[in-house]
Amino acid sequence: MSKGKEVRIARLLKAGRGLDIALDHGVCNEPSFLDGLEDMPGVIDRLVAAAPDAIQLNYGQADLLQLRPGRERPALVMRLDMGNPYNATRHRSMWAVLQNEHDPVLPAVQMDAACVVVNLFMLPDEPELFRQCVQNIARVRADCDRYGMPLMIEPLVMQAHGAGRGGYMVDGDAEKIVTLVRLAREMGADIVKADPTSDPKDFHRVVQAARCPVLVRGGGREDLQQVFARSRVLLDQGAVGMVYGRNVYQHANPFAVVSALMAMIHEGASAEAAWAIYESGGAARSR
Repeated sequence: MSKGKEVRIARLLKAGRGLDIALDHGVCNEPSFLDGLEDMPGVIDRLVAAAPDAIQLNYGQADLLQLRPGRERPALVMRLDMGNPYNATRHRSMWAVLQNEHDPVLPAVQMDAACVVVNLFMLPDEPELFRQCVQNIARVRADCDRYGMPLMIEPLVMQAHGAGRGGYMVDGDAEKIVTLVRLAREMGADIVKADPTSDPKDFHRVVQAARCPVLVRGGGREDLQQVFARSRVLLDQGAVGMVYGRNVYQHANPFAVVSALMAMIHEGASAEAAWAIYESGGAARSR
Protein backbone atom coordinates (compact mmCIF):
# COMPACT_ATOMS: atom_id res chain seq x y z
CA MET A 1 0.00 0.00 0.00
CA SER A 2 1.28 3.49 -0.88
CA LYS A 3 2.19 5.98 1.81
CA GLY A 4 -0.65 8.24 0.67
CA LYS A 5 -3.20 5.50 1.22
CA GLU A 6 -1.74 4.70 4.63
CA VAL A 7 -2.01 8.36 5.69
CA ARG A 8 -5.63 8.62 4.57
CA ILE A 9 -6.66 5.33 6.17
CA ALA A 10 -5.14 6.54 9.44
CA ARG A 11 -7.47 9.56 9.25
CA LEU A 12 -10.46 7.32 8.59
CA LEU A 13 -9.76 4.45 10.98
CA LYS A 14 -8.44 5.62 14.34
CA ALA A 15 -6.11 2.89 15.64
CA GLY A 16 -7.53 0.70 12.89
CA ARG A 17 -11.19 1.10 13.86
CA GLY A 18 -13.93 3.48 12.79
CA LEU A 19 -17.53 4.65 12.57
CA ASP A 20 -18.60 6.15 9.24
CA ILE A 21 -22.04 7.83 9.11
CA ALA A 22 -23.52 7.48 5.61
CA LEU A 23 -25.43 10.52 4.36
CA ASP A 24 -25.03 9.83 0.63
CA HIS A 25 -28.61 8.56 0.15
CA GLY A 26 -29.72 11.49 -2.02
CA VAL A 27 -27.87 10.04 -5.00
CA CYS A 28 -30.23 7.02 -5.00
CA ASN A 29 -33.11 9.19 -6.30
CA GLU A 30 -35.56 7.44 -3.98
CA PRO A 31 -37.90 9.73 -1.96
CA SER A 32 -38.12 7.43 1.06
CA PHE A 33 -34.34 7.59 1.48
CA LEU A 34 -34.51 11.34 2.15
CA ASP A 35 -36.46 11.10 5.41
CA GLY A 36 -34.30 12.89 7.96
CA LEU A 37 -31.98 14.37 5.31
CA GLU A 38 -34.15 17.27 4.17
CA ASP A 39 -31.98 19.87 5.92
CA MET A 40 -28.45 18.79 5.06
CA PRO A 41 -26.63 21.71 6.74
CA GLY A 42 -28.52 20.96 9.96
CA VAL A 43 -27.81 17.23 9.71
CA ILE A 44 -24.10 17.90 9.21
CA ASP A 45 -24.07 20.26 12.19
CA ARG A 46 -25.59 17.61 14.46
CA LEU A 47 -23.30 14.84 13.26
CA VAL A 48 -20.11 16.88 13.45
CA ALA A 49 -21.06 17.64 17.05
CA ALA A 50 -21.52 13.90 17.63
CA ALA A 51 -17.92 13.34 16.39
CA PRO A 52 -17.95 10.02 14.53
CA ASP A 53 -14.74 9.05 12.77
CA ALA A 54 -16.11 9.80 9.29
CA ILE A 55 -19.10 11.06 7.34
CA GLN A 56 -19.97 9.64 3.92
CA LEU A 57 -21.19 12.13 1.31
CA ASN A 58 -21.45 12.77 -2.40
CA TYR A 59 -19.42 15.50 -4.09
CA GLY A 60 -22.29 17.98 -4.13
CA GLN A 61 -22.71 17.90 -0.34
CA ALA A 62 -19.06 17.46 0.68
CA ASP A 63 -18.51 21.20 1.06
CA LEU A 64 -20.85 21.21 4.07
CA LEU A 65 -18.26 19.16 5.91
CA GLN A 66 -14.96 20.20 4.37
CA LEU A 67 -15.49 23.97 4.42
CA ARG A 68 -16.29 24.06 8.12
CA PRO A 69 -13.84 26.22 10.09
CA GLY A 70 -11.33 24.58 12.40
CA ARG A 71 -9.51 21.28 12.23
CA GLU A 72 -11.76 19.10 14.39
CA ARG A 73 -14.15 17.37 12.03
CA PRO A 74 -14.83 13.81 10.89
CA ALA A 75 -12.96 12.48 7.87
CA LEU A 76 -14.75 12.61 4.52
CA VAL A 77 -15.64 9.39 2.69
CA MET A 78 -16.84 10.30 -0.82
CA ARG A 79 -19.16 8.13 -2.90
CA LEU A 80 -18.16 8.04 -6.55
CA ASP A 81 -21.04 6.16 -8.21
CA MET A 82 -24.80 6.22 -8.52
CA GLY A 83 -27.46 3.83 -9.80
CA ASN A 84 -31.11 2.76 -9.69
CA PRO A 85 -31.15 -0.55 -7.74
CA TYR A 86 -32.51 1.15 -4.62
CA ASN A 87 -35.64 2.49 -6.33
CA ALA A 88 -38.91 1.01 -5.11
CA THR A 89 -40.07 0.68 -8.73
CA ARG A 90 -38.11 -1.81 -10.83
CA HIS A 91 -36.69 -0.30 -14.00
CA ARG A 92 -36.45 -1.98 -17.41
CA SER A 93 -32.73 -1.24 -17.43
CA MET A 94 -30.63 -1.50 -14.28
CA TRP A 95 -27.52 0.66 -14.23
CA ALA A 96 -24.65 1.96 -12.12
CA VAL A 97 -22.37 4.72 -13.39
CA LEU A 98 -19.55 6.87 -12.05
CA GLN A 99 -20.56 10.41 -11.15
CA ASN A 100 -17.47 11.79 -12.90
CA GLU A 101 -16.50 9.49 -15.75
CA HIS A 102 -13.50 11.50 -17.00
CA ASP A 103 -11.45 11.52 -13.79
CA PRO A 104 -13.62 9.89 -11.10
CA VAL A 105 -11.25 10.14 -8.13
CA LEU A 106 -10.01 13.69 -8.73
CA PRO A 107 -13.02 15.40 -7.04
CA ALA A 108 -12.32 13.36 -3.88
CA VAL A 109 -8.68 14.45 -3.98
CA GLN A 110 -9.72 18.08 -4.45
CA MET A 111 -12.12 17.84 -1.48
CA ASP A 112 -9.43 16.18 0.70
CA ALA A 113 -11.38 12.96 1.19
CA ALA A 114 -9.87 10.19 3.28
CA CYS A 115 -11.45 7.43 1.19
CA VAL A 116 -13.76 6.79 -1.77
CA VAL A 117 -16.52 4.17 -2.03
CA VAL A 118 -18.01 2.32 -5.02
CA ASN A 119 -20.78 -0.29 -5.24
CA LEU A 120 -20.48 -3.87 -6.46
CA PHE A 121 -24.11 -4.91 -7.06
CA MET A 122 -25.09 -8.56 -7.45
CA LEU A 123 -28.80 -8.68 -8.37
CA PRO A 124 -30.67 -11.74 -9.66
CA ASP A 125 -30.74 -11.88 -13.47
CA GLU A 126 -28.90 -8.56 -13.90
CA PRO A 127 -25.48 -9.50 -15.32
CA GLU A 128 -25.14 -6.20 -17.19
CA LEU A 129 -25.44 -4.23 -13.94
CA PHE A 130 -22.76 -6.46 -12.41
CA ARG A 131 -20.51 -5.88 -15.42
CA GLN A 132 -20.95 -2.10 -15.10
CA CYS A 133 -19.92 -2.26 -11.45
CA VAL A 134 -16.82 -4.30 -12.30
CA GLN A 135 -15.89 -1.73 -14.96
CA ASN A 136 -16.43 1.12 -12.49
CA ILE A 137 -14.20 -0.50 -9.91
CA ALA A 138 -11.47 -1.25 -12.44
CA ARG A 139 -11.53 2.38 -13.58
CA VAL A 140 -11.54 3.79 -10.06
CA ARG A 141 -8.88 1.45 -8.66
CA ALA A 142 -6.33 2.62 -11.20
CA ASP A 143 -6.95 6.25 -10.22
CA CYS A 144 -6.93 5.40 -6.50
CA ASP A 145 -3.46 3.93 -6.93
CA ARG A 146 -2.35 7.00 -8.88
CA TYR A 147 -3.65 9.47 -6.28
CA GLY A 148 -2.88 7.44 -3.15
CA MET A 149 -6.61 7.27 -2.32
CA PRO A 150 -7.99 4.27 -0.37
CA LEU A 151 -10.73 2.38 -2.21
CA MET A 152 -13.73 1.11 -0.26
CA ILE A 153 -15.78 -1.42 -2.22
CA GLU A 154 -19.38 -2.13 -1.19
CA PRO A 155 -20.35 -5.67 -2.29
CA LEU A 156 -24.15 -5.91 -2.22
CA VAL A 157 -25.93 -9.23 -2.71
CA MET A 158 -29.64 -8.59 -3.28
CA GLN A 159 -32.78 -10.73 -3.37
CA ALA A 160 -35.21 -10.62 -6.28
CA HIS A 161 -37.09 -7.33 -6.62
CA GLY A 162 -40.18 -7.25 -4.41
CA ALA A 163 -39.02 -10.04 -2.11
CA GLY A 164 -39.89 -9.07 1.43
CA ARG A 165 -41.14 -5.48 1.51
CA GLY A 166 -40.56 -4.01 -1.95
CA GLY A 167 -37.50 -3.07 -3.95
CA TYR A 168 -34.28 -5.05 -3.86
CA MET A 169 -33.62 -6.28 -0.34
CA VAL A 170 -30.38 -7.60 1.12
CA ASP A 171 -29.65 -11.30 0.77
CA GLY A 172 -27.83 -12.31 3.95
CA ASP A 173 -26.69 -15.68 2.62
CA ALA A 174 -23.16 -16.04 3.98
CA GLU A 175 -21.94 -18.07 0.99
CA LYS A 176 -23.03 -15.37 -1.47
CA ILE A 177 -21.65 -12.50 0.62
CA VAL A 178 -18.30 -14.22 1.15
CA THR A 179 -17.97 -14.93 -2.57
CA LEU A 180 -18.71 -11.32 -3.58
CA VAL A 181 -16.45 -9.92 -0.85
CA ARG A 182 -13.66 -12.16 -2.13
CA LEU A 183 -14.19 -10.67 -5.60
CA ALA A 184 -13.94 -7.18 -4.11
CA ARG A 185 -10.61 -8.11 -2.58
CA GLU A 186 -9.41 -9.65 -5.84
CA MET A 187 -10.17 -6.33 -7.55
CA GLY A 188 -8.04 -4.41 -5.05
CA ALA A 189 -10.29 -3.21 -2.22
CA ASP A 190 -8.40 -1.42 0.55
CA ILE A 191 -11.53 -1.48 2.74
CA VAL A 192 -14.70 -3.55 2.36
CA LYS A 193 -18.15 -2.35 3.41
CA ALA A 194 -20.22 -5.53 3.73
CA ASP A 195 -23.73 -6.47 4.74
CA PRO A 196 -24.08 -8.56 7.89
CA THR A 197 -24.68 -12.26 7.33
CA SER A 198 -28.09 -13.61 8.32
CA ASP A 199 -26.37 -15.29 11.26
CA PRO A 200 -23.94 -12.64 12.58
CA LYS A 201 -21.73 -15.41 13.95
CA ASP A 202 -20.84 -16.31 10.35
CA PHE A 203 -19.33 -12.88 9.74
CA HIS A 204 -15.77 -14.03 10.49
CA ARG A 205 -15.90 -15.73 7.09
CA VAL A 206 -16.46 -12.34 5.45
CA VAL A 207 -13.52 -10.87 7.34
CA GLN A 208 -11.32 -13.77 6.28
CA ALA A 209 -12.31 -13.36 2.60
CA ALA A 210 -11.67 -9.61 2.62
CA ARG A 211 -8.10 -9.69 3.96
CA CYS A 212 -8.44 -5.95 4.63
CA PRO A 213 -10.45 -3.86 7.13
CA VAL A 214 -14.17 -4.67 7.01
CA LEU A 215 -16.88 -2.19 7.98
CA VAL A 216 -20.46 -3.40 8.41
CA ARG A 217 -23.22 -1.82 6.33
CA GLY A 218 -26.29 -0.76 8.29
CA GLY A 219 -29.28 -0.71 5.92
CA GLY A 220 -32.74 0.50 6.97
CA ARG A 221 -33.73 1.70 10.40
CA GLU A 222 -34.32 -1.01 13.00
CA ASP A 223 -34.91 -1.35 16.73
CA LEU A 224 -31.84 0.24 18.27
CA GLN A 225 -31.30 -2.39 20.97
CA GLN A 226 -31.23 -5.03 18.23
CA VAL A 227 -28.78 -2.91 16.25
CA PHE A 228 -26.44 -2.70 19.24
CA ALA A 229 -26.73 -6.42 19.98
CA ARG A 230 -25.96 -7.41 16.39
CA SER A 231 -23.16 -4.83 16.14
CA ARG A 232 -21.43 -6.30 19.19
CA VAL A 233 -21.47 -9.79 17.65
CA LEU A 234 -20.17 -8.48 14.31
CA LEU A 235 -17.34 -6.60 16.01
CA ASP A 236 -16.46 -9.73 17.95
CA GLN A 237 -16.38 -11.60 14.62
CA GLY A 238 -13.67 -9.26 13.31
CA ALA A 239 -15.37 -6.20 11.84
CA VAL A 240 -13.36 -3.04 12.59
CA GLY A 241 -16.37 -0.73 12.58
CA MET A 242 -19.62 0.29 10.97
CA VAL A 243 -21.06 2.36 8.13
CA TYR A 244 -24.49 3.28 9.51
CA GLY A 245 -26.88 5.89 8.15
CA ARG A 246 -30.60 5.70 8.82
CA ASN A 247 -30.01 3.96 12.16
CA VAL A 248 -28.25 7.18 13.23
CA TYR A 249 -29.64 10.26 11.51
CA GLN A 250 -33.30 9.19 11.64
CA HIS A 251 -33.17 9.04 15.46
CA ALA A 252 -34.16 12.03 17.55
CA ASN A 253 -30.75 12.12 19.24
CA PRO A 254 -27.98 11.18 16.76
CA PHE A 255 -25.36 12.28 19.30
CA ALA A 256 -26.50 9.57 21.71
CA VAL A 257 -26.49 6.89 18.99
CA VAL A 258 -23.02 7.88 17.79
CA SER A 259 -21.74 7.96 21.37
CA ALA A 260 -22.98 4.42 21.98
CA LEU A 261 -21.54 3.06 18.72
CA MET A 262 -18.19 4.77 19.26
CA ALA A 263 -17.95 3.17 22.70
CA MET A 264 -18.60 -0.25 21.17
CA ILE A 265 -16.09 0.22 18.34
CA HIS A 266 -13.26 1.96 20.19
CA GLU A 267 -13.68 0.89 23.80
CA GLY A 268 -15.15 -2.60 23.46
CA ALA A 269 -18.39 -1.66 25.22
CA SER A 270 -21.05 -4.34 25.46
CA ALA A 271 -24.45 -3.93 23.83
CA GLU A 272 -25.90 -3.30 27.31
CA ALA A 273 -23.34 -0.61 28.08
CA ALA A 274 -23.99 0.98 24.69
CA TRP A 275 -27.70 1.09 25.44
CA ALA A 276 -27.00 2.78 28.77
CA ILE A 277 -24.90 5.40 26.97
CA TYR A 278 -27.72 5.94 24.50
CA GLU A 279 -30.33 6.28 27.25
CA SER A 280 -28.12 8.82 29.01
CA GLY A 281 -28.23 10.94 25.86
CA GLY A 282 -24.56 10.29 25.26
CA ALA A 283 -23.58 11.89 28.56
CA ALA A 284 -21.79 8.71 29.64
CA ARG A 285 -19.51 8.82 26.59
CA SER A 286 -15.84 9.08 27.46
CA ARG A 287 -13.93 11.75 25.55
